Amino acid sequence: MIGSNLALDTNAYSDWQRGIRWQKIVSRARLVFVPFVVIAELRAGFAAGSKSRENSRNLDAFLSSSSVSILYPDDTTLTLYGKLFAELRRQGTPIPSNDLWIAALCTQHNLPLATSDDHFSYVTLLIRAE
Repeated sequence: MIGSNLALDTNAYSDWQRGIRWQKIVSRARLVFVPFVVIAELRAGFAAGSKSRENSRNLDAFLSSSSVSILYPDDTTLTLYGKLFAELRRQGTPIPSNDLWIAALCTQHNLPLATSDDHFSYVTLLIRAE
């Protein structure tokens, strides 16, 4: 995983910021990608928390790094979202909508995802970072 690209889920970013987990994998990544929905979830959490300004500043500084990029959906993402939704529904293993966006973006860009959420393992094409 050294020198490869990586995407962060919301819980991975939060754990990394608190120094709980992911330090080695994030520091060794060539590029770190953050799906748009992760940023939305983080900002929602910040707005409800007591350290909103501090957390927002930290996120803004992280996102302004030249080695960090935001992933936005395009037509390919929309198609993958639909296919993944149908696959997971057939399997009887649906995942939350926001996580489906994350899975579609990571699958589209062939990015391993740093996450603590086990339900991402139901997405057969998704690589989970360990």
